[in-house]
Amino acid sequence: MLPRLAPDDLVAVLLAPGPVWRDVVRSVWESAAALLPVDHRLSPPEREALLARARPTVVVDDEGVWRIEGGLPAEPDIALAVATSGTGGEPKVAELTRSAVTAAVEASAAALGAEPSEGWLCCLPPAHVGGLLVILRAVLLGSPVAVHARFDPRAFEAEPDLAFVSVVPTMLARLLDARVDLRRFRAILVGGAALSEDLAARAAGAGARLVPTYGLTESCGGVVYDGEPLTGTEVRIGDDGEIVLRGPTVMRGYRLDPAATTAAFDAERWLRTGDAGSFDGGGLHVDGRIDEAILTGGERVWPTEVEAALRPHPGVGDVAVAGRPDHEWGERVVAFIVPADPNRPPGIEDLRGFAAGRLAGYKGPREVVLVDRLPRTRSGKVMRRLLEK
Repeated sequence: MLPRLAPDDLVAVLLAPGPVWRDVVRSVWESAAALLPVDHRLSPPEREALLARARPTVVVDDEGVWRIEGGLPAEPDIALAVATSGTGGEPKVAELTRSAVTAAVEASAAALGAEPSEGWLCCLPPAHVGGLLVILRAVLLGSPVAVHARFDPRAFEAEPDLAFVSVVPTMLARLLDARVDLRRFRAILVGGAALSEDLAARAAGAGARLVPTYGLTESCGGVVYDGEPLTGTEVRIGDDGEIVLRGPTVMRGYRLDPAATTAAFDAERWLRTGDAGSFDGGGLHVDGRIDEAILTGGERVWPTEVEAALRPHPGVGDVAVAGRPDHEWGERVVAFIVPADPNRPPGIEDLRGFAAGRLAGYKGPREVVLVDRLPRTRSGKVMRRLLEK
C-alpha cells in the first residue's frame, strides 16, 4: 500500500481507525520500518507536539504519504514508537523492538491457547498499543482481524465468528448495559484500567469469559494475565512496593529522551512501572499509581479501592477519588461524583454509610465534589491531576 520505505524510517500514521490500518501496519512491518501511530482525535497543537517530540521521517494521512524534512531515523530493529497515555503529564514515546512485539503476540496466543485461524475484533484505537497488538496478530500470526472505525456495542453482534476481543472496563460496562451477547467470545481481554469486582461479577453473570490483564505501553501491552506473568516475563515487588518488570517485551527506551529512559530502569534493567502492588493467592494484585496514593492520618488509601466501593451506589453515575490537603489529617479522601440523577445527588453521609461495609472507616470519603464529567484519557483512564484541587 505504501511506497518503498527504508528500514530506518519512522512512519507516523494519522489515519482514522478502520480496516485500512491492517494494510498500513503490514506494509510498515514488511518494510522493516518503524510505526508511530498518531491518534486522529488529537487537536492540532497536540498532534504537532507529538510529531515534534518523535520527529518521524514519513507521515501517512488522508492526503497521502509525505517525507518530512528534519525527521530522524529509527534504529533498524525498532518496530513501534508509541505515545504513552500521559496521565501524569506530557506523553513520552516508547520504542519497542521487532523481537519485543513478536514475543508479546506469541506469548499472548500461548496463554490464551489461541489458534492462528481464530479471529480477533479490534475496537480499541490503533493509536494505542492494545489496538495495535490486535492488528499485529493479523500480520504475525495470519489471524482474521476485524478493525472497527469506532467502538459500537451493536457492531459486536455483526461479528459472529470472532473468538477474542480486547476492551477497557468502560467498554465492558457499555456492552453489558446494551445487553450484547458476550458468551460467544472465547476470551475477552480487559486492561487499561482497574477492573472492579462488581463489573467482573456482572460480566460473569452474563456468561462472559474475562481475562483481566496488566501491562504498560512500555511493556508492549499486557504481560500479566489473570494475575500470572506471560512466558518470559518476570515480575517482582520492590522494597517500596512498586511493581517492576523485566522480560523480552520491555521497551528499548523512550525515543530521543535518554534522561527519561535512564529513570525508567534500575541498574539491572528492571522497568519501574510506577504502580504499587503485591502478590496474593490470586497472583499479582495492583493497588494503583504510587503517586496517586492518599496519605491520611498516617494511613495509605488507594483511590481505585474507594472508587470500586462507591461505584455500585445507585446515585453514582461515575466516580473518581483523589486527595486534598487537610490541616488535621495531612490529606483527606475526596470523591468526585457524576450523579446518576443531577436532581438527586448522593450526599457525604450517604456515601460513607454505603462504603462502610466495604472499606475501613479511614478510607471513606470526607468530602464530595459534584461534577458534570470526569477528565479521562482517550483510553478511559482518569486524569487525577486534572481533578479540581
